[in-house]
Amino acid sequence: MSRIVTITLNPAIDVYTTVERIAPAVKMRCDAERRDPGGGGVNVARVVRRLGGDALAIYAAGGSIGAQLGQLILGEGVRAIETLINGETRESFTIAERATGQEFRFLLPGPMFGERDLEHVIEAVEGLAPPYPVYVVCSGSLPRGAPEDSYARIAKAVTAHGSQMVLDASGRALRAALNSGAIHLVKPSLSEFQELVGRRLETTPEIVTAARACVAEGQAEIVVVTLGSRGAVLVTAQQALAAEAITTPIISSVGAGDSFLGAMIWALEGGHKLVDAFRYGVAAGAASLAAPGTELCAASKVQALLPLACPITIDT
Repeated sequence: MSRIVTITLNPAIDVYTTVERIAPAVKMRCDAERRDPGGGGVNVARVVRRLGGDALAIYAAGGSIGAQLGQLILGEGVRAIETLINGETRESFTIAERATGQEFRFLLPGPMFGERDLEHVIEAVEGLAPPYPVYVVCSGSLPRGAPEDSYARIAKAVTAHGSQMVLDASGRALRAALNSGAIHLVKPSLSEFQELVGRRLETTPEIVTAARACVAEGQAEIVVVTLGSRGAVLVTAQQALAAEAITTPIISSVGAGDSFLGAMIWALEGGHKLVDAFRYGVAAGAASLAAPGTELCAASKVQALLPLACPITIDT
């Protein structure tokens, strides 16, 4: 059994293309498209695989697009378990405007997802054979109709195996999971974290203080907040670290957060210390920015950028 398992409830095929300029009411001739398997957990598994690790991706999918998704995942060498749903797996579209360098992202809502669909995913987790994974990563949005406590319920099944639950989610799904007290590591973006705590967080000390409160309240053992161009912050009961973003050419921001999380969990599973795993996350997030669409980070680029990831201790 893989020591890293990922779960994606609302996966997608991510389509990326470019046009000279986006304009209304005209036919815009696109360049050749790129299609990648997508969704948070799927992307995390792809990153683990690219870095030389082994991850098992559990994902819910259906219809002809779901079948295509399975082929794309297989093509990346990622082992997977598909739980079938009624309805068609979604596609997401990213279009880069060459004239301005701007990126436009269109996310379809995806199929309805019912109580029985969630039970199938939980059954897949409960059916994992020993030795059980060290980390189970739930990442991505909830599908339409999914119970708000979906991730909290998955966390219960994960921790029953003695595995550690890692979460990258937002909104009420994030809050419900954190309130379960079963989360080992959580990685929200700054906007997601501000929504969680209910206020704006302008400075690094403010972010650290809010993250420490989450740890003290038992919501998670490790809180990592990604800050985009400002870098990232990591907080545990014992330490607080901040890392500036690595300057790199930006081709696409799609998948940067998934690259960050995938590299960090890969490093932790490989025995790296927490601070070094944090460095890998920062380097992988930056490496992803230099890749088109959801191509995600390349291992060689991650290693090249790693020396530039230099966390410092924050004392608030």
